[in-house]
Amino acid sequence: MIADRIGVVLEAFLDWPLDQVMAWLREHAPEVTDLEIGAGGYAPHPHCDVAGLLASDQARSAWRDGIARHGLRIDALNAWGNPLHPDAELARQHDRALRDAIRLAALLGVSRVVALAGCPGGAVGDRVPHFGAGAWLPYLEGVYQRQWEEQIAPYWSGLADFAAAQSPELRVCLELHPGTCVFNVETFGRVAALGPSLAANLDPSHFFWMGMDGHKVAAALGDRVGHVHGKDTVFHAEQLALNGVLDRRWPEPAAEMPWTFAVPGRGHDLRWWAELVRALDGSAAQVISIEHEDPFVPAVTGVPEAARLLRAAIEDAATEAVRGGDATEAVRGGDATEAVRGGDAATDDALEPA
Repeated sequence: MIADRIGVVLEAFLDWPLDQVMAWLREHAPEVTDLEIGAGGYAPHPHCDVAGLLASDQARSAWRDGIARHGLRIDALNAWGNPLHPDAELARQHDRALRDAIRLAALLGVSRVVALAGCPGGAVGDRVPHFGAGAWLPYLEGVYQRQWEEQIAPYWSGLADFAAAQSPELRVCLELHPGTCVFNVETFGRVAALGPSLAANLDPSHFFWMGMDGHKVAAALGDRVGHVHGKDTVFHAEQLALNGVLDRRWPEPAAEMPWTFAVPGRGHDLRWWAELVRALDGSAAQVISIEHEDPFVPAVTGVPEAARLLRAAIEDAATEAVRGGDATEAVRGGDATEAVRGGDAATDDALEPA
């Protein structure tokens, strides 16, 4: 299966009412067919009254119908957070938000909940999370293994069972994200083995700065990929030369960072994105959801641009699947990466939030 639908993460439009966002998308980004909607945890959720929707079938029907009237559908609920946080109360809040999002998704007939795997403390009594990314120094040795045995495996095996009980078709898609206990193929594989209801959300922007190959990651994970975010990364050569990819100040000031997130196509061209779509053939992902976090481009410019780039990439992949060989140039018709920035795009001052 090739991911052939385009969505958008609504965190880019938190100040807009849902109806305004949807009307704007239909006019300025008609390639977008799906919405990824925040539902709690660290994810703001002004567009989704989780408690109200859980409590009322009538409210759920009205909400679904309102979205459908704009020719859109709900691709995923997003409840990213840290249910493994050493602050027990915060962990309980995020666990509850994730479980509520799973319950709501099942009631709505939505098959994807996007989440983060979380990050525990490094040892009993810690008050802040400890990212167990490697034992570069003696005091970092053994951290991840302790976290795995005491918190990661017990929590996610239980959550996998909970999700399966709500809906056998539902997948909790854990983003491979540094700062959490799932950040690459190896760490995802350990968690994925805990239950088939756990899948991967691929966001290639993180792979770029970690030195990973997004195409190979997609191929390696195969049908355990359940969802994809469309977001790019741009490297800033002078700052990268001085500070490398790790900068304690990240993400601000953006102009001084070694790398920043970017609109798809601004860091890696159409050919790269078309190859990603091809690499997703055989995955369980159906939607590439634009996650706009470019600090230099407003969402009203970046989302339409990303939608055009991703539609061209999807068409390229489909053309090659039919014809065989590399059809990229036929789709590009010259420098299509630049071309997708044109067209009837919203300008920076278009449709300010009400």
